[in-house]
Amino acid sequence: MGHDSHRWSTFHSERTLVVAARTVTSTVRALEVLPSLLRGDGRVSVVFAHDPTSAFNAGVLSLLHDAGCRVMSWAQLGDITPDLILSASENIEVPEGDCPVLVLPHGVGFQKTVPDSRSPRERLSGVVPDSLLESGRAWLAVSHPAQAEQLLATHPKAAGRTLLVGDPCFDELVGSRTRRQAYREALGVTDGQRLVMVSSTWGPTSLLGTHPDLLQRLAAQLPCDEARIGAIFHPNVAAAHGMQQIRTLQAAALDAGLLLMPAVHAWRPALVAADVLVGDHGSVTLYGASAGVPLLLAAFGGDAVPGTAVHQLASIAPRLDPRGNLRQQLEDVVREHTAERYASVTTQAFAEPGNALARLRTALYQLLNLPEPSSPSPAPLVLPVPDPPAASVTSWVVTTHVTGNSAAPTITVRRIPAAVTAYSENCPESATCFTHLACADDERDLRLTESASVLVRRSPAPTAVEALGWISDALAQLPGSLLAASTVRGGSCLAGLRDGRIVEAAVTGPALDPGISAAVVYACLRAGLSSLDGAPVTLRIGDMRDEDVLLRLRPALPNGQP
Repeated sequence: MGHDSHRWSTFHSERTLVVAARTVTSTVRALEVLPSLLRGDGRVSVVFAHDPTSAFNAGVLSLLHDAGCRVMSWAQLGDITPDLILSASENIEVPEGDCPVLVLPHGVGFQKTVPDSRSPRERLSGVVPDSLLESGRAWLAVSHPAQAEQLLATHPKAAGRTLLVGDPCFDELVGSRTRRQAYREALGVTDGQRLVMVSSTWGPTSLLGTHPDLLQRLAAQLPCDEARIGAIFHPNVAAAHGMQQIRTLQAAALDAGLLLMPAVHAWRPALVAADVLVGDHGSVTLYGASAGVPLLLAAFGGDAVPGTAVHQLASIAPRLDPRGNLRQQLEDVVREHTAERYASVTTQAFAEPGNALARLRTALYQLLNLPEPSSPSPAPLVLPVPDPPAASVTSWVVTTHVTGNSAAPTITVRRIPAAVTAYSENCPESATCFTHLACADDERDLRLTESASVLVRRSPAPTAVEALGWISDALAQLPGSLLAASTVRGGSCLAGLRDGRIVEAAVTGPALDPGISAAVVYACLRAGLSSLDGAPVTLRIGDMRDEDVLLRLRPALPNGQP
């Protein structure tokens, strides 16, 4: 950039578009829309100007570099003459000049008050300083006419300075519903499992600020074979505290298999994939409810602005009692949800559905004083499949309940990750209800492994001989364990007992996690069932499904070793 930039350029552009990069949230919004708006048009040169003045500036430069953007410092803006400044952050110091400034929302409308970095007061999020409005250079994109009316009531100088474009993010969420199953598979959500997404904005009144242990409590009350739990945190949380602190504070939930979605892009397909959303007054909660996801509000701060769509959402959505029965509350809200429940909120928040990118491109080229390209208007794209952002659970507290007659019992299995058992209430043991600790062979906490009653090989053994060898070694190394289990590739599960017996568990349906098959064998042993050879068992995995399991004794290896 600069007066002699033409000497070094390969492309010969006619206009220069400067994108303000101040926070991760605002930068991501620009990165999401620009490729569709400028696709194939060499007339416009784009450069990102990094503004380091925000308290939430951390991560912006790495985001830009990862995206392959050309970056200049904010101070260099005075050395060039941009034709348009695009920003999804309203809190920028625009240099002197006469080029227009197009401000995109980085959430949904003007629904929250935030600290003012220029004073000790609060301000309305999304609104540029009055001085920029007075200059006649600022244009504020809105997703609904009600937002223009709200601005006019609180900031009269915004009169005539709004552009109705709709919301590209919402259009993508709605248009991606057809890929919902692909997103669920990518996130590791199996058939019959419920995906519970938890969304938190930033600040002390947010869900994370008021209930920092909610994720652990959810993981402790929702058996991991019946539900997956994901989290979407506002990027400002990581910008202020760092991902290292977030991972430290949420270590138990992460060890329990939490899907902690990256703040950039991947949260959107996760929201489409969700069966239920637990949220607060942030924009993600409004997006989810408007896209048809059943909702429970776990927090709602006083910094939400009355009269906005999110405030209306709060008057309709049921509240979560974080100390109550979380599982029952989630089941109730899913059962009672209807497609029309949040229709009034959606119509108040999002106008021009499906047309946001097209309207935004028209506005952009008008401000650039260029004819709009002759190519078809951009349409919302289907969201890409996300990468799974969770580690595997390596230890479980397993509860088994035996009912029916001893010749053909029904065994109900519920597994809770051991990392969150401090937040759970275990079923008291009885003649038919048993609890045990199971550990996978990649568990890193030796205290858990040495205390486990059941040991599980994570990956299937290629042959039965290798499976039996692993079982023998595991029981020898950990004498406190009652049994060890391994699946055989393409076959059933083998469980070796401390007394040398080998039990094969064959399931008629889809292949089971070896920890579940091992739990069936363990429950039969604890219940004192007389025979493990030819015994038919009905396996009930929580409330998900029933499977038929046939137990058979296999010959033990010589010397009493399995």
